[in-house]
Amino acid sequence: MKNYILYLALIVVAYSPLLAQKNQLQDSTQTQNLDEVLVKAVRVQPNAPITHSNVTKKDIEKRNLGQDIPVLLNYLPSVVSSSDAGAGIGYTYLRVRGSDATRVNVTINGIPYNDAESQGTFWVNLGDFASSVESLQLQRGVGTSTNGSGAFGASLNILTDAISEKAGGQIANSFGSFGTQKHSVKFSTGLINNHFEFAGRLSKIYSDGYVDRASTDLKSYFLQGNYVDDNTIVKAITFGGKEKTYQAWYGLSKDQLEEDRTQNPYTYDNETDNYWQDHYQLHWNETLNANWSTNIGLNYTIGKGYFEQFKDERSAADYNNLINDDSDVIVRRWLDNHFYVANANVTYKKNSLELITGISYSDYTNDHYGEIIWGSDLASGTRVRDRYYLSISDKSDFSIFSKATFRMSEKLQAFADLQARFVHYTTTGLTSDIIPIDVDERFDFFNPKLGFTYTLNPNNSIYASYARAHKEPNRNDFESNATDVKHEELNDFELGWRHESNRLSLNANVYYMQYNNQLVLTGALDNVGEYLRENVDKSYRLGLELDASIVLTEQLSLISNLALSKNKIQDLTINRDGAVQNLGDTNIAFSPDVITTNALEYAPNTKFRAALIGKYVGQQYLSNTDTEASKLDSYFVTDFNLTYTLPVKNVFESIVFRGMVNNLFDLEYVDRGYTYLDTWSGPTATEIQGYYPQATRNFLLGMTLTF
Repeated sequence: MKNYILYLALIVVAYSPLLAQKNQLQDSTQTQNLDEVLVKAVRVQPNAPITHSNVTKKDIEKRNLGQDIPVLLNYLPSVVSSSDAGAGIGYTYLRVRGSDATRVNVTINGIPYNDAESQGTFWVNLGDFASSVESLQLQRGVGTSTNGSGAFGASLNILTDAISEKAGGQIANSFGSFGTQKHSVKFSTGLINNHFEFAGRLSKIYSDGYVDRASTDLKSYFLQGNYVDDNTIVKAITFGGKEKTYQAWYGLSKDQLEEDRTQNPYTYDNETDNYWQDHYQLHWNETLNANWSTNIGLNYTIGKGYFEQFKDERSAADYNNLINDDSDVIVRRWLDNHFYVANANVTYKKNSLELITGISYSDYTNDHYGEIIWGSDLASGTRVRDRYYLSISDKSDFSIFSKATFRMSEKLQAFADLQARFVHYTTTGLTSDIIPIDVDERFDFFNPKLGFTYTLNPNNSIYASYARAHKEPNRNDFESNATDVKHEELNDFELGWRHESNRLSLNANVYYMQYNNQLVLTGALDNVGEYLRENVDKSYRLGLELDASIVLTEQLSLISNLALSKNKIQDLTINRDGAVQNLGDTNIAFSPDVITTNALEYAPNTKFRAALIGKYVGQQYLSNTDTEASKLDSYFVTDFNLTYTLPVKNVFESIVFRGMVNNLFDLEYVDRGYTYLDTWSGPTATEIQGYYPQATRNFLLGMTLTF
């Protein structure tokens, strides 16, 4: 509590000069984009000593035909995306530098989006959200201080639609393989009386999926009301939706994959995931004078849903004795959660100094429970919808940061960032495996960051940075490792070079990420398809990333990136086949050594654009033991994308046609899987591996009417 009081006192001290200067006039030369202030505290400037990529609305629109955000970001450096259904719609996943979604911090307008308890991101709950994104920034490595779960491999911050001065709208429709359809309507009133704007979007996406019956049905909305004047911007935003997906998270065995790679082992008609989620955000930014500005963000998220499963001939003990042994049963496993967030930050900028100080507090509650909705042989006294387990969780997260950018000389700029974070997580009750779970843990973290950028000349600069980060375990870690699980520590060193000229934009960087007690994926799944993790004492990721944009001619350009890395666990010791074994240095699971993307883009005029895009992902392992059986083959996939804009004079401002052929050369490939080979071996080993086949050649075609 003393720490809380101390840091709150520091904030009050920081705010006190603001109150005294509130009535001073705003500098009339200020030209900063009003919407961008919402993410200023979690983003970095182009010359910052942080490795990052920026993606604009225009970049997103080129390929936005219904696929989820992880798939749209698949072409960024060190990024690998995947999906359960194989077609990039529904349950989709994003990995950066080999790190999975639980260590990629995601914020929307500065508000944390990761589920606080599992620390994952569920893009299926944000159907067609890409249509409401103004820009996003992906920071690789630790990055700058952000809100919510710690960034341990990357952070992705999203800015939603900007205020539009002009009234207008869009009607977008797309169709494609596997019965895929996307329909959306957007509108904006433009600025009314130069101060007010109302805008929104309604969308529906449906796909049968590449995998049999792996269907996805998404309904979503985005609404915002804005007030703006010379010194103030207030944004009230609500978005959310409802999803229903037929489950495909168990993948296929090797034999099933060879027999029919589109089959789905689930056969129960209603083996579905059903979830509703609504977000409510309020943002208030005030420019007090030429030097001071403040920003406050509030959020409430409510989510509730279940997945339904059929299980045959089950043990009574598995369902808390509400059924008799060998009874068939249909169950629903529910989540019912509420998430509250309050962010506040203040910015001081004068001459060569910019200082941002902020706090963030969040509280998350979640009820986990399971219901029996049918049984062939229920125990005496059991009624339909009786609960067979219940666990109640609460997690609070308080952080304070202060980051400064200051010019030390004409060519040298420094960046310093200090963050303190305090986490308290409790949960009691029973897990879905009818095992008691009783957690009451506190974590206090201090995360310093320091970096320098040196400008060699107008075209070239170099940077170097060091960042330290900590991360608490998630719920699954406590379930599977009980009291043995430890928090993680990371030291991230980055060294980079940036070049900008008329025909060439180049970013090159080397990174070394050294971990203590890293929670690595074992390759195994729990009973709801989440990857299990375990601590390893020492590990590291060492890599080189190159990212270039080259103007070959006035009509032809090449966009290319390459990531080379070594990802190692040092002196791995595991219990396998009943004996403790030291395997020496091994590869970290799901961490390919090579990832590269090359896109050749042809644009003879402003109306037409075509791009041929190739992505190569090197071989990787499904476990940490370097066994041949757990090796996943490399793959190279080529996509073709085109856009044509037809200007019109009546009714519509323009008609835009877009098309995408994914996997142009019809490759049969697998980009993800699971294995239990770390603890099982022998003649049945191949029966406890699973693979997620991705779609062969498929297409998407769309038309957008703008008015």
